[in-house]
Formats: sequence, C-alpha cells, structure tokens
Amino acid sequence: MVYGVSACIVRKNTKYDGKNNYNQAVIDFLKDKEYILICPEVMGGLPTPRVPSEQLNDKVINQIGEDVTTNFTDGAKKSLELLKEKGVEAVILKERSPSCGYKKVYDGTFSKTLIEGHGVFAKLAIENGIKIYTETDIKNMQEKNES
Repeated sequence: MVYGVSACIVRKNTKYDGKNNYNQAVIDFLKDKEYILICPEVMGGLPTPRVPSEQLNDKVINQIGEDVTTNFTDGAKKSLELLKEKGVEAVILKERSPSCGYKKVYDGTFSKTLIEGHGVFAKLAIENGIKIYTETDIKNMQEKNES
C-alpha cells in the first residue's frame, strides 16, 4: 500500500512557521513503505513561512484576518489529485491542522481551543474514501505491536 503523508511530520519544513512537526513514530512506520508527501497549504500557493490560519465556520482565516479559504481548497484538491494518481488509499495526517486535522481542529479564535471537526483536506479525503491516520494513531499502533 502507498501512503500519503503530511510533509511536516517527516521533517519537511512546510509548517506555517517555517519549521516542521517531526515525528519519529511516523518515520519508523514508513521506513519500509512507499509514500507520497503532501502539504495542501503549500500546494495551494501559500508560502513557508506563512501567517498561521484556522478554520472559522466554513472559511479559513489567517491570524491577520485574511481569507485564505481558496488556497486551502485548491491545495486540498491538488493533494487529492496527486494521491489518486498514485493509488493512495490511506494517509497519515498532522493533527489539529486547518488542512490535515482529523476529528479536532482549532476553533478560529487563535486561542489554542480545539473543537470537533476536520481540516479542509481531511474532509475531502473522507469524502473520497481515503482512510485517515494521525501521528497519534501511528504511535499507538506501534506501542500495541511492541507489547
């Protein structure tokens, strides 16, 4: 199986602050697997670094009040196209991200408050039958295998 993976969790500096969300458990999991890196925000034309963004109702707004919804939706569509071309059936996504967040995202107030919901790309992946894992899911699977 080929996986799609949020680029930031495997040491690619695509995070809004120009850094990454390195996750050793994900890197260990992927060591003998084929995978495709995605960053829907970058694929949607946003720079790295960039102003942080959060979902607010049906929009994505950055911290200075700009509506970046189009960047997020365009990037989600481009990411999905790439993954479909490669036959990807499952993705490992960055938790809480306005693009890749699965089950929980920040509430749009920039107060670090989490609410139930999915990021723009995660919603699209779900609608297209792609299985979603987060970095916590991968860590928990590995811990279960070790015990």
